[in-house]
Amino acid sequence: MSSRIVLATDGSCLSNPGGPGGWAWVVSPTCWAAGGNPSTTNQRMELQAVGEAVRAFPADRPLHIQSDSLYAIKCLTEWLPAWKRNNWVNSAKKPVSNRDLIEYIAFLMTDRDITFEHVRGHRGHVLNELADVKCGAAAAATRDGSAVDTGPAGCIDRLLTTV
Repeated sequence: MSSRIVLATDGSCLSNPGGPGGWAWVVSPTCWAAGGNPSTTNQRMELQAVGEAVRAFPADRPLHIQSDSLYAIKCLTEWLPAWKRNNWVNSAKKPVSNRDLIEYIAFLMTDRDITFEHVRGHRGHVLNELADVKCGAAAAATRDGSAVDTGPAGCIDRLLTTV
């Protein structure tokens, strides 16, 4: 059995809602990825970070995702079954927000060994703090029309040979 990869995810939106945003996942200071979106919300960027993390790693690798977003975690672990049963209507009888991302991430998670842990943001959790810096930088670069630093190329391949 492969060892579980521990990573943190985070999302940012500079003018929520509808402003420039960024997402990031971080395994270590030398293995991470980030991206931006010119018009988004904080919740979408939190979800995007999780989706990009799941998509980045091979399906046979167990993941442990640490996030400061209870929204993202609960979307994917608690609320999803009821939303599917209720034809994507929430408890307030309104369409589920961010359904497109949630369905996509749920598809990516199918038959995967993925666990989630809520960590408190801005409380010194090393990986969460680094993910916060990376998604904030991606959001700022997107706002400024600069190139987003998307992370070290090939870091996953290097990581997988060591764990």
